[in-house]
Amino acid sequence: MNCPHCDNELSELPLCYGAEAPHYFNLVPEEQRTELTGDFCVIDEQHFFIRGHIEIPIVDSNEKFIWSVWVSLSEENFFRANELLLVEGREEEEPYFGWLSTELSMYPISTLSLKTMVHTQEVGVVPLIELEQTDHPLAVEQRDGITMERVKELAHLVYHV
Repeated sequence: MNCPHCDNELSELPLCYGAEAPHYFNLVPEEQRTELTGDFCVIDEQHFFIRGHIEIPIVDSNEKFIWSVWVSLSEENFFRANELLLVEGREEEEPYFGWLSTELSMYPISTLSLKTMVHTQEVGVVPLIELEQTDHPLAVEQRDGITMERVKELAHLVYHV
């Protein structure tokens, strides 16, 4: 399969992209970086982040496109999410409010600090991130879905820009 924008060969078309850490992680001195694991991050013992997935339906496919992103949580909700990490039935937990903390630079408007709700999933599954229903292009894509052509365009932007 070739990238429709630059004609470079794509060996496969990934449906999930993500950030290794919240946007703010690399902006602070190393001594203030308290903790970073695959799913949790603490900065300066006062900023708390959790990793989750923004799922976007692909309208001309049965697949979903996923952005693996970081969301800031209140200290209380962060510790509650950690407390429930291995607890069966945790998906019954009320969603947590958070702020999107991943910059997805392929969007024309910053994605930092978009309002979200973090929905805990069953044990072993990362939370689902629901964006506030606004006219931000990412929120529109989550609500309305995208085409496979848009998935290819996103692949081009991720790999070539």
